Amino acid sequence: MLKITKFGGSSVANAEQFKKVKSIVEADKSRQYVVVSAPGKRKSSDNKITDLLFLLDAHRQYHVDASNVTKLIRSRFVGIKQELGLKQPIEKELDDFFANINKMTQAEIVSRGEYFCAKLMAEYLGYAFVDAKDVIRFRLDKSIDWDATMAKIHAKCQQYERFVFPGFYGSSSNGSIMIMPRGGGDITGAILARCMHADIYENWTDVSGFLMADPRIVKNPKEIERITYSELRELSYMGASVLHEEAIFPAKEANIPIHILNTNRPQDKGTIIQEDMQYKSPYPITGIAGKTGFTSIYIYKKHMSSEIGYIRKVLSVLEEYNVSVEHIPSSIDSFSLVVADSDIEDILYEMVAEIKKRVKPDRVKVTQDLALISTVGRNMSSRPGISGQLFGALGQNKINIVMIAQGSDEMNITVGVRSEDFKKTIRVIYNTFVGKEE
Repeated sequence: MLKITKFGGSSVANAEQFKKVKSIVEADKSRQYVVVSAPGKRKSSDNKITDLLFLLDAHRQYHVDASNVTKLIRSRFVGIKQELGLKQPIEKELDDFFANINKMTQAEIVSRGEYFCAKLMAEYLGYAFVDAKDVIRFRLDKSIDWDATMAKIHAKCQQYERFVFPGFYGSSSNGSIMIMPRGGGDITGAILARCMHADIYENWTDVSGFLMADPRIVKNPKEIERITYSELRELSYMGASVLHEEAIFPAKEANIPIHILNTNRPQDKGTIIQEDMQYKSPYPITGIAGKTGFTSIYIYKKHMSSEIGYIRKVLSVLEEYNVSVEHIPSSIDSFSLVVADSDIEDILYEMVAEIKKRVKPDRVKVTQDLALISTVGRNMSSRPGISGQLFGALGQNKINIVMIAQGSDEMNITVGVRSEDFKKTIRVIYNTFVGKEE
């Protein structure tokens, strides 16, 4: 059994969290390779190290005194070192870093949170330190050079039986440091899991996996024990996010399960993400997620179905305005375009005017202040009457459905409702398919 074990920012926020990480790693000998993020917040009013590094770079660019920022960064790392009794010469490395800040790129600066954290964690665990810039190789288009990366990882595995690896960054073919999107440490762990043909990729964070609904809306929602990659994609797209979305793909392509676990509650089962599974959930749905802030543009054209390319012409207008379409519910002579408010904030009526000019519809209606809620579940297609139950429950609770969209694989049903009904809709769906809130 080989596990790639990744710890997020909250899991390495201070010395106390380092101790929890060590306890978890030592509890299972198959946790040979550990990936760490930069230290996160210790409390709500605290700063993430990566945020401080971005701030440091901004001070550098605008030639502003950054002594207060460097003091905060230094105190975090030195504090961890001293409390754990480590010998790593982190003070000297920090001095060198701050002294050479004007010679560095932004990517190099903001990657140092993971770098310094991994250095400290390696000594604390008694593992080797392997620098991500020497292993993860990016192409010019920022995609991963899998052949080069795999060869370098295998070489490091031959060299070290156990090592700690910083997340979030790698390097280009010329050795320049390149960073991933924020939260990229999750991606790093997935890359290592794929290249090492790991049996499982553990992602340790500050929550015990995925919940069936937002706990800020539904009281004590049930935990999701197992979920497929496809279901996770649907829920993550609608805002139910625990790990970086891009981390899914390397593991999925290699059919490696991802196990989401809680550093602060290692006894909890967590959530296993795996595409092929025999597990049968006791519920017809897997989860519910939603977002507010949408607008629907309804377009009606008599005999539209006989006019070739009509929808394409409308979509070309949105493309010109760089607007992404969330859903396109349609009928014979009409369809709606559901778009995010953030995409059309200053261009809505200009764009609608262009649509009218371009395709001459008989009617256009704009409905704003909408919310989208997706009910997701791989078991829904095999259980007749799910959509009827859902719509019936919303009707009984006097919730007006503005829009309905269902995926062709029958794995999700998305409804559009007024934003004022957003939370009520999620509670009604949860109570209908899972049971009354506890």
